[in-house]
Amino acid sequence: VFGTAFHPGLFFATLASCLCIQVATNLFNDAIDSKKGADTERRLGPVRVTASGLLTPGAVMAGALAFCGLAAVIAIPLIQARGWPIVAIGVVSLAMAYAYTGGPFPLAYRGMGELFVILFFGFVAVLGAWFVQSGEGPSLLQWITGLQTGLYSSALIAINNLRDIDEDRQSNKRTLAVRFGMRFARFEIALFCLVPVALSVGLSWGVRQPWMLLPAATLPLGLVIVRKVNGTEPGRSFNRFLALSALQLIAYAGLMTIAFALI
Repeated sequence: VFGTAFHPGLFFATLASCLCIQVATNLFNDAIDSKKGADTERRLGPVRVTASGLLTPGAVMAGALAFCGLAAVIAIPLIQARGWPIVAIGVVSLAMAYAYTGGPFPLAYRGMGELFVILFFGFVAVLGAWFVQSGEGPSLLQWITGLQTGLYSSALIAINNLRDIDEDRQSNKRTLAVRFGMRFARFEIALFCLVPVALSVGLSWGVRQPWMLLPAATLPLGLVIVRKVNGTEPGRSFNRFLALSALQLIAYAGLMTIAFALI
């Protein structure tokens, strides 16, 4: 972007290491939610291997730790290329993979899931990847891109939490949906789906690059998600809205990649 060389090897190492951390986070979540009673036979989402009895909690936790180790090994070339900042990012990311649902202050149980996702799936992921590729600190462009990515990613968490509001309330999982109710949760989802579009318009104007408007093409999909979430009672049908939200995130990533390639 703006003259920065692309390093394919570093890109694929970054991608693989991040995916391993994502898998580890999901496995920690699977095992810990089952132990705390947040996942039961009434679960509305996809099957969880611990709660369903397919695997023991110990086996799932061991798998999570294995993926943490694999993420660290894959990150070695990144550390060699960019030094100790990558170590710091990696250590914090691995710790937070567990702290999302585990430890003395589990973020997902304290209404901080959305904030966690914005920080780590948005800013840390985008700014960290930028640093790996360029060796430089981020500009306002990268900060805004990180915020957009984090907001779209948080839409998935918010939809998930609205779907599970009754089950989470019974298990004392104090998500924002549980704390502030369904009206707030629906408003939050609308913000996460639509604010990134407004940011694309502002970004295009700010950098005087019309191609930066491309990600705004996700607006119709965002409007569909908002309409469906507002017109449907929380339940299994929300799994379809999760798929639409994931599609919006993927579409944004693809369109932003094209925009960066064209400017």
